[in-house]
Amino acid sequence: MQTAIIIPEEATKWDIRQKVWDYIETKDLATFPRPVHHRIPNFKAGKTLLVPTPRLRTGLFNRIVPPQNATKEDLRVCSTSQGVKEFSVPVGLDSRVHVDLVVVGSVAVSDKGYRIGKGEGYADMEYAMMVSMGAVNESTVVVTVVHDCQVVDIPDGLTESHDLTVDYILTPSRIIKTECKIPKPQGIIWSKLDAEMLEKIPILKKLRALEQKAGKDVMLKVSSAESMKTKREHKPEPKPGPDPKHHPKTPRQDHALPLEEADLKRERSQAPVSTLYLGDLPAGLRVSELKRFLRERDAVPVRLTWKGAQRRAFLEYSDERASDQALDALQGLCINGHTPQVERAKSQKSFRRPGPTKDLSRTNP
Repeated sequence: MQTAIIIPEEATKWDIRQKVWDYIETKDLATFPRPVHHRIPNFKAGKTLLVPTPRLRTGLFNRIVPPQNATKEDLRVCSTSQGVKEFSVPVGLDSRVHVDLVVVGSVAVSDKGYRIGKGEGYADMEYAMMVSMGAVNESTVVVTVVHDCQVVDIPDGLTESHDLTVDYILTPSRIIKTECKIPKPQGIIWSKLDAEMLEKIPILKKLRALEQKAGKDVMLKVSSAESMKTKREHKPEPKPGPDPKHHPKTPRQDHALPLEEADLKRERSQAPVSTLYLGDLPAGLRVSELKRFLRERDAVPVRLTWKGAQRRAFLEYSDERASDQALDALQGLCINGHTPQVERAKSQKSFRRPGPTKDLSRTNP
């Protein structure tokens, strides 16, 4: 069958997501909720699916127990987050449960078994947690249910060690056996997680304690905030400066600008060469979303200064070489259909407030 969506070789995971979401919306292929952007698209499949606890907030599994003499409406509710609350029993990490079949959502998937989700990593995390608790093994089959248009060519290099691959792809017109040779995650890769993720998913703390007790390496990734805190703690005390009485301060000229613009001008003019400036970000963008885009481009900074209300951010890297690589990686960055301004913070000598009618990408440095 001919592929409905053509994916170029140089495409990133985010490029593929955007193409699939746009195609599904244009062709009106999905059911509620709409639009499908930033979601796993839903389709009527005529099957009963059981889902993990939504976003892993309170645990990993919930066993759905429909009410006696359940109606069609009762069963529909059972498949929703409200149904998990009303008609389920939690399954703990120490429960002896074996999962024979895992049904996972996808934004895009290839006939080789490579899968791309919506970018938050919950499906990969759920599977890794099931491995850790002994709920899945090599005999467990992983299936994804998608529309035919979501089966695309995904470049080989995009799949990483924590990414979940699939054994079968089910579409309205066919069943594809992928014969995927890439091994599935063998458990949680703690070095890819930070303390912030453990706060978001409390069950990870319990699972980490169990694995630590078993003698496994559970060292976490050092977050940007922790890295900067460590640098500050080890920063030497500044040497005493000259007596201010004999060196009166020169009045700041920046006060001729509104305070917010003056602060930005000072920040950008004093920024080291390892700092990049992102301006004209989409309205309503969250810092967690921006971090996801940076991970997609392999441009994660050691420190991110977020100024979401002003639609801008500063990205600080370890050295000039790292910032050069990030600058190249972020060229052509598209966030929710919007292209932000990306440049070296030091090179920007003037500032104009982002606005709907200003194209800041054309502002002269």
